[in-house]
Amino acid sequence: MTIRPLAGLAAGAAALSLAGAAQAAGDYVSIVQETTLNVPAETAWAKVKGYCDIGAWLKTTCEITQGKDGELGALRKIAGRIEEVIVAVTPMSYTYADIDPKILYHGTVEVRPVSKTSSKLVYSLFFDQTTVPADQREANKMRRQQMFAGVMATMKGMAEAK
Repeated sequence: MTIRPLAGLAAGAAALSLAGAAQAAGDYVSIVQETTLNVPAETAWAKVKGYCDIGAWLKTTCEITQGKDGELGALRKIAGRIEEVIVAVTPMSYTYADIDPKILYHGTVEVRPVSKTSSKLVYSLFFDQTTVPADQREANKMRRQQMFAGVMATMKGMAEAK
């Protein structure tokens, strides 16, 4: 019995797995938008923390289909077709991800204290656009930036409403 052929097989398998990983490289994009809120962070968060508040932000439907609103693992369905799960939670933020394994994106909604009377709303989106044709990627990114700028304006209005 010799160990060399097994070591060679293991090295070959490792090389193949690395080659596959290189092929799977993505075209990752980050969009981070911020706006100042003229209310304390706790007040703002209380008004925008609902996991299905995104329905109002996007002017569509949203329902919690599994778990509890705002808790790790809660699942929402937006517009009857997009399913996202909460993957991280802090006292004034949550991060969600699409559950479709063919789509890689996640977003974070966060309110940060600035002073006793003001705060900052931060919405970050991270996604892989390799499924978008290369000649359409910049337009895709710009469309998402514009859409989330509208979302931010709606959230600001909700957070600052009396």
